[in-house]
Amino acid sequence: MDPVWEAAPSGKHGLQQNYSDAAKKKKAHPVARRPRTIPGVGPVTELSVIALVDDPGRFSRTTDLGAYLGQTPKRYQSGEVDWSGRVPKCGNGVMRSLLFEAATTLLARVQNFTPLKSWAVRLAGQRCFAKAAVTAARKLAVLKLTMWKKETEFTWKKEAVV
Repeated sequence: MDPVWEAAPSGKHGLQQNYSDAAKKKKAHPVARRPRTIPGVGPVTELSVIALVDDPGRFSRTTDLGAYLGQTPKRYQSGEVDWSGRVPKCGNGVMRSLLFEAATTLLARVQNFTPLKSWAVRLAGQRCFAKAAVTAARKLAVLKLTMWKKETEFTWKKEAVV
């Protein structure tokens, strides 16, 4: 079995058991060997994104990953009415939870400000923390896929934000 799939969590207990092995198994995958440069994203989240996506060519646009994970808001459009609804929560629930945790870590624990964190903190001030974390989680997934496709690393400058 592929070491990435073995390290991917299979639920709440899988997260606790596999977290210690994730750092070791991360070295087996060429994409995961790159340093973890995205703030807030740990080895379990990184391996889970790699295991879920499997082939980055599946998504013609990197923003399609947000819809695949169920992290884009519903839209209601009819005549002059146009509003955004809640996040539908379809897709892989464990992956959404991991990305939400990474976004929460980015917002609450990471000390250095990046344009991504500044944007999310501003959004949290306008809305609520949970909505900002869900939106930042979607951006983190899209950013990871973009970095994977372009074979680059996260930079702390403005150009890194997708």
